[in-house]
Amino acid sequence: MTSRRTLRLAPVLIVFLVMAAGKLLAPVAEGTGSGIPFAPPSAAHWLGTDAMSEDVFSKLAHGGWTLALVAAVIAISVTGLAAVLGAFVALRPQLAAPLAWLADAMLLVPPVLLILLVLVSWPEGGVWALVVLAVVAGTPYTTRVMSAAATPIAASGYVQVAEAAGERAPHLIFGQVLPNMGDTVAIQLGLRYVEAIYVVSTAAFLQLIPSTGSTNWAVMVRENAPGLLLNPAAVVAPAIAIAVLAVVVNVAALRLHRQPVGVR
Repeated sequence: MTSRRTLRLAPVLIVFLVMAAGKLLAPVAEGTGSGIPFAPPSAAHWLGTDAMSEDVFSKLAHGGWTLALVAAVIAISVTGLAAVLGAFVALRPQLAAPLAWLADAMLLVPPVLLILLVLVSWPEGGVWALVVLAVVAGTPYTTRVMSAAATPIAASGYVQVAEAAGERAPHLIFGQVLPNMGDTVAIQLGLRYVEAIYVVSTAAFLQLIPSTGSTNWAVMVRENAPGLLLNPAAVVAPAIAIAVLAVVVNVAALRLHRQPVGVR
């Protein structure tokens, strides 16, 4: 079982190993301009140079870590919090209606608009403000999905027996309901990661989180867009890297499905 899960996670591990190896192959990312902006690929610069006449490959090798880690923090936070809240709502059906209302209300406010409004007025918030806003915006809807998945589990015999025996909510949530929600949690984790990549990339592209630096892939796309026709790799390479990171993590999460097994 462990070897199978390792194989399923292999694409993610390969992507992160490539990112780590890239830093070793290209240890210097900034401040090494050759004086020729948007130079085409060559032996000296495998992907050419960017608007600052710096090596695109070096900056590409350094630009994924912030995006990947911040998106992971958001995705794990949203999925974990929503799973716990969804299980609790399933055990307490009287909370389902308020949750549905809250989720519908949050859907009326696009996450990017909320993040834009807050970070523009509070630029000092930086990455952590972005994380908090993304979690606040993404949790209600995800909780509604988790609640729908947890409801039949909460109504099953072994959960009812445990509840009748006087078990408290924490035991019911973590000991009975959540262990049987592997499929839903895996799917939502993958989807939330893709959404987090989108949110973080958009915020970086709009310069709402300048602390990510100029090697951030989304920042590279924005800064090098004027030279797309001169050196397409300066824009296309980071854009493809963002897509590959999102797709690979999502596919790996989907492959981690397991059939629910009753906990007794």
